[in-house]
Amino acid sequence: MKQITAILLGAGQRGTEIYADYALQFPKELKIVAVAEPRDDRRTALAVQHGIPAENVANTWEPLLARDKFADCVLVCTQDRMHFEPVMTALDKGYDVLCEKPMSSNKKELVAMGNKAKESGRVLSIGYTLRYSRFFMKLKELLEKGTIGQLYAIQHMESVGYWHMAHSFVRGNWRREDETSSMIMQKCCHDMDILSWLVGAPLEVVSSFGSLSHFRPENKPAGAPDRCLDGCLHRDTCPYYAPRFYLEHPDTATKEGFCKVLTMDTSREGIMQALETGPYGRCVYACDNTVVDHQVVNLSYRGGVTVSMTMSAFTKECERRIILMGSHGQILGNMEESIIEIRDFATGATTTIHIPTPATHHSGSDTIMVKEFLQVLNNEGAQSRSNADVSVESHLAALAAEESRLANGKPIFIQEEYKKL
Repeated sequence: MKQITAILLGAGQRGTEIYADYALQFPKELKIVAVAEPRDDRRTALAVQHGIPAENVANTWEPLLARDKFADCVLVCTQDRMHFEPVMTALDKGYDVLCEKPMSSNKKELVAMGNKAKESGRVLSIGYTLRYSRFFMKLKELLEKGTIGQLYAIQHMESVGYWHMAHSFVRGNWRREDETSSMIMQKCCHDMDILSWLVGAPLEVVSSFGSLSHFRPENKPAGAPDRCLDGCLHRDTCPYYAPRFYLEHPDTATKEGFCKVLTMDTSREGIMQALETGPYGRCVYACDNTVVDHQVVNLSYRGGVTVSMTMSAFTKECERRIILMGSHGQILGNMEESIIEIRDFATGATTTIHIPTPATHHSGSDTIMVKEFLQVLNNEGAQSRSNADVSVESHLAALAAEESRLANGKPIFIQEEYKKL
């Protein structure tokens, strides 16, 4: 396999820890030759680490994509609402593209991106990591073998984790729908995709309920300041107290990537300084967040399979749990623990399967995703399993779920939506 050269647009957590790190681990497969990133500290650190020349380092994507093509592909890791233009420009320039999810929260842009990929003949792959999960691939295999008979219902739980919610969706970059996208789109569009893949039938009806209930000003404790470091009296009882959250909590303090979102100086002094003035030091009840903190989505498929998906901030763990219910048995699974349990109705037997997965991002799915993308580029004409064609449909389903939620659960007939587009 020849080395693929890439332009990285966005040196945030995903761009750095997934794509750029892959290039460091497997330098013969992937080389980052240019980077665009608005934050000086992150841009400089990545350029130094990858030996990128000054002429290939920019604050924004425009200067890099204005030039003649000088790499094999473009990795689009900008913020949610900043995907459309660089993707379209890159495809026009003849680049293959791997774009982070969500592609867009605009219906016309979604369709245009899918059409552009077809017209250009280039690869447009979407960062749908769940499609590359050994866990979900095993579930699909079990269903196709008829392990539990005829599938009739699925219950899927997206446990966001109270700490992940506070970090990313209350204090962080994905807190406002008008700046990024709805919670169900940004966090769960690939859940919508994987559920449809497991069912294997066209989605027909979507309905949804949910709201932003807890992380609101009226729930702010009496006397609490707007910033945690301004003498908060509730620091010992509040699970979101910022200094403890980023310096002591096992799910944030021990994950350096979370702290690097605050500052590239991850010493105690550097983190405290960032919390004094930056957005991550705000009281979670005094932020400008608008995305929901819990939501349920109901899906009905042709053939009668029904799915209930719950997304909730109010869980300790950040994990995905699923129950597949069939005529002859049921399957219970936990993606993060890599455990699948099969319960047979006739025999009463329970079979437990442990999926061998590394303790990395999305149980190793990110690494598999990047590797497949590079293999597709080396094998011209090959198809990515998360190409734009399959990805557009799940994005539209996520948009339908949000439309339903805003209309108090009004059913959205998704096939009619497809026909309109």
